[in-house]
Amino acid sequence: MPCLDEVRALPTAIASARAALETLAAKGLAGEIVIADNGSTDGSQALAESLGARVVPVGERGYGATLAGGFQAARGRYLVMGDADGS
Repeated sequence: MPCLDEVRALPTAIASARAALETLAAKGLAGEIVIADNGSTDGSQALAESLGARVVPVGERGYGATLAGGFQAARGRYLVMGDADGS
């Protein structure tokens, strides 16, 4: 999930991702929640970690760069993107 100052929306977005992972786990698939942070200053990183997500910093600015940085850091075979604002 790309993230820039999304502290208010992260709990819902991470809960949705976690629910999807639970559904996948019932089918024998595992996954992770990666928050690709693009320089948040509102505590998004700490909140995401407290909710069980793995936070990776992405220094290059911009939405596309943040997506690419998150995808590069992901450990899975398949990648699914959701935005931290819930869209």
